[in-house]
Amino acid sequence: MKHHRIIDSPYGPLTLVAEDGVLCGLYMTDQRHRPPEETFGPRSDAPFPEAEEQLEAYFAGGLKEFTLPLRLNGTPFQRAVWDRLRQIPYGETRTYGDLATTLGNPNSSRAVGLANGRNPVGIIVPCHRVIGSTGSLTGYGGGLERKRRLLDFERGAGSGRQLEAFGGS
Repeated sequence: MKHHRIIDSPYGPLTLVAEDGVLCGLYMTDQRHRPPEETFGPRSDAPFPEAEEQLEAYFAGGLKEFTLPLRLNGTPFQRAVWDRLRQIPYGETRTYGDLATTLGNPNSSRAVGLANGRNPVGIIVPCHRVIGSTGSLTGYGGGLERKRRLLDFERGAGSGRQLEAFGGS
């Protein structure tokens, strides 16, 4: 059974969705490819302690890699792309072509981009770390401004402000 909770973040409200107690969704407001709210299950005031704790640590600049158990529902190709996304180090970027090459098909950058856009667990599965072949910021379901802010934050330009905006001290 699914349920969801909405939490505040420096990037606006985040909707956390769990299926049988395992995180399966993290969605931003106005996110492209955001599933309909009725698919998230009932709203719960019960916290998602591990997810909320790790997100708070990430926004405070203290967490570089999420270790949450996730249930990533998608095709085998999508799950392979999302697995590769989790291997991109904090503060670094890769191109769609780089990911396609690591998947063994250098000509599949467009398919990688489509799978990237369908990532159900933004931020934790860092699809914001994927850029265009020229280094340009392209295609982010949460909006290019959010992508820019997340990348700037990870590169050190946003530390300090993040925790305050998240509600920490």
